[in-house]
Amino acid sequence: MADGLMAGPAVSAAFLKHARSGVHIQLALRAVLVAFVVLTLVLVPPANDTAACFAAAGGYAVFAAAVAAWVWRGGPTAVRLAWLALFADVALLGSLSLATGLSSEQSWTADVLANGLFLIPVLAASQLRPGVCAAVVAPTVLVYLGTNIATRSANAEPWESVALRTLVIAGLGAGCIALSHVQRSRVRTIAGLVESRTELLADLLGIEDRERQALAEALHDGALQYILAARQDLPDARGPDASEPLARIDHALTESSQLLRSTVTELHPAVLAQAGLAGAVAALAHGAQARGGFIAVVDTAGWPQDLRTGVDALLYAAARELVGNVAKHAGASRVTVVLALRDGQARLEVADDGGGLDPASLPARLGEGHIGLASQRARIQAAGGRFDVVPVEPHGTAVSIAVPVP
Repeated sequence: MADGLMAGPAVSAAFLKHARSGVHIQLALRAVLVAFVVLTLVLVPPANDTAACFAAAGGYAVFAAAVAAWVWRGGPTAVRLAWLALFADVALLGSLSLATGLSSEQSWTADVLANGLFLIPVLAASQLRPGVCAAVVAPTVLVYLGTNIATRSANAEPWESVALRTLVIAGLGAGCIALSHVQRSRVRTIAGLVESRTELLADLLGIEDRERQALAEALHDGALQYILAARQDLPDARGPDASEPLARIDHALTESSQLLRSTVTELHPAVLAQAGLAGAVAALAHGAQARGGFIAVVDTAGWPQDLRTGVDALLYAAARELVGNVAKHAGASRVTVVLALRDGQARLEVADDGGGLDPASLPARLGEGHIGLASQRARIQAAGGRFDVVPVEPHGTAVSIAVPVP
């Protein structure tokens, strides 16, 4: 129905809503057209065939009512095909104009009825399809021209008058086609926003589930394991030689507290506000060492310690995603994190010597539900930045992020 606009259910619903509104305007204007025809026959009656003209007007009124009932009760098909009724409007006005104009030497009825054709392009403009509007406007202009030519002699109208009036209705038709195109562009924009909103909502739900799963895995594989180990050492600590079990328990509780502190810091990075982005990123990378089993090398010399920017939270979230991915999937032994401010841009680079990630595989991973990197890339690009993933020789992956600093 939307001629290529439909990209999803949300877009389809948005387009159908606006298209239905346009058809309702068309029905209202057709009612005005029916009233115009009836009033013309009453106030400026034709010299001959009055009964036949009123019968045609009555049939037109019944037709308009039937079309209105069909559209109100029908679904998308009725909305899509309602424009075909415009050809009946053109045919009736043209026929009445010819009938009243040719039946007498001079007929003001024909002249007034022909002016009703000026309303047809406006009815067609309510459609959201410029091609449909043009298909209605072209025969309307031709019928108007033909009617004026056929009745010109009876009304003693000069050719210049016929040409100028036809030029006016042709210009009106061209304007209505352009208006239909503008309206279509607006609806396309609205539909795109609706689709983007739907995708963002789906991404947010997926991110929430993924973060909960990551938190559960971090607690289970980290702090919980140390606590369980300490619990197993408790019986030995009650024995005569408790020094070694107590040492193991102390080590387990120390490690678990560090892991819990690291997890809490990632969830609520108070250090970001207190120590700045450089301190927060350093704490993040060093906290991930125990989980990932790698050595973290952090270089924040190029970032002023007292600097606070509007992109700090954005970069911290990206660093958390990247370092977390390395800890869970890369199998790396060394991770390098570089944070710097150069040429008015905040730059973050995370490189590892792990198994590597092929940039060409990112779309496939997104289709499998791995939306973390894609989400961060979208957020960075929305802020006017760049998000580049490149392989490192002989093995590993480097991610480079550059974001303008407000």
